[in-house]
Amino acid sequence: MHPTEQSDAETFLPDTAMRVPTQVIAYEDPAPRDDTRPLAVETPVNLVYGSVPYAVMMTSPSDLEDFAYGFSLTEGIVASADEIRSARVKAGEGGLRLLVDLVPGRLREHLARKRAISGRTGCGVCGIDDLAALPVAEPREAPRTRISMQAISAALAALGPAQILNRETRAVHAAAWARLDGSLVAVREDVGRHNALDKLIGAMIRAGTDPAAGFLVITSRCSFEMVEKAAHFGAAVLVAISAPTSLALDRAKLHGMTMCAIARSDTLTVFTGRERLILEGA
Repeated sequence: MHPTEQSDAETFLPDTAMRVPTQVIAYEDPAPRDDTRPLAVETPVNLVYGSVPYAVMMTSPSDLEDFAYGFSLTEGIVASADEIRSARVKAGEGGLRLLVDLVPGRLREHLARKRAISGRTGCGVCGIDDLAALPVAEPREAPRTRISMQAISAALAALGPAQILNRETRAVHAAAWARLDGSLVAVREDVGRHNALDKLIGAMIRAGTDPAAGFLVITSRCSFEMVEKAAHFGAAVLVAISAPTSLALDRAKLHGMTMCAIARSDTLTVFTGRERLILEGA
């Protein structure tokens, strides 16, 4: 499936936005004015592996098959897309169920290490009860990707217009995959920043995308779990609109990743890995 296409299995899902009545009150003129406002739909999604529930994540109800693939990879449940036989969405009581069918050997390994997650939209490591259990992506040979400043600028300029749900609701995050020239391949949106990145990574591994063929752009702050998810995918360059945390920087250095943050139309701040950036002609 092309990463920007919608799955037939999701045609029954709720809308990603709903319009609600509001009243607008100006400070200078306190007389209320009736209006309506679109809100981002937030839906509980229960990820189920082999009939065993694993996590309940609060998500935007779109691109959920991509989410299943990306979440499974970045949580360490699978090592590649080939270990997932199918991902199906079903309506459930109070939300949706995302049924993920793993190959037999991987399912046995997963059930042996199963941990429970209560997934708030802002949660990245729920269910961890020991510091030693913090996730660390498997070491990979760092791709020799090099990115021009013009490419990053082009990706940032294209990302705003591509955020269809956020343009309507102003309430969701986005993650995008850009080619080396800065053109966008795919954008995924969600009320949770981790979910948006998982959806995007899922779309990329389903399409067989080479991690060396582009770079990631995220609209949220760059926390350590966002870096870990990017490292699980194998991305060499991560560009964030907001600032990183100290642990995110530590992990980016550990994985040999280039981290650019506080990315604006006129400037960006390079925290590590500047050797991958092409500055000539910028």
